[in-house]
Amino acid sequence: MPRTVDLVRAIVAPLTRTPLFRAVAPVVLPRVERVLAVLTGRRVQLSALLVPSLVLRTTGARSGALRETELMYTPDGHGRAIVAGTSFARERHPAWTYNLLAHPDAEILVRGRAMRVRAVLLADADREAAWALIERQWPGYRGYERESGRVVRLFRLQPVR
Repeated sequence: MPRTVDLVRAIVAPLTRTPLFRAVAPVVLPRVERVLAVLTGRRVQLSALLVPSLVLRTTGARSGALRETELMYTPDGHGRAIVAGTSFARERHPAWTYNLLAHPDAEILVRGRAMRVRAVLLADADREAAWALIERQWPGYRGYERESGRVVRLFRLQPVR
């Protein structure tokens, strides 16, 4: 099975870096993820077929309302998750990153299981190591940072007991 996933990743990864994908994915993928969430009780995510994925539940930076976002994550090997605010190489940071900056206490759902976390924005020293882990999982992913013209916000999600 891992070889099949690696093969599919090798085919799909270059497609995710095309202008067409970056234009269509932000509109289509969230809708598909919402339909799957309803049908499976949040146990299945489209993105999780290729990479570890989670649902991030944050508190809105300005509204204070509960927000949910489906994201790829990278395990750091110490029971924590790294998430990158790439936003498909758009010029602006995604809203969920502002939410975590304002309210670092959040919750994640992984395969339908909820866990409380605290988000820590990674500083320069930790960014390179985090990008190395992310790129090992999804080669070329850092290209989104270069193409966006901004420094992508990387967060470590630490479980809270």
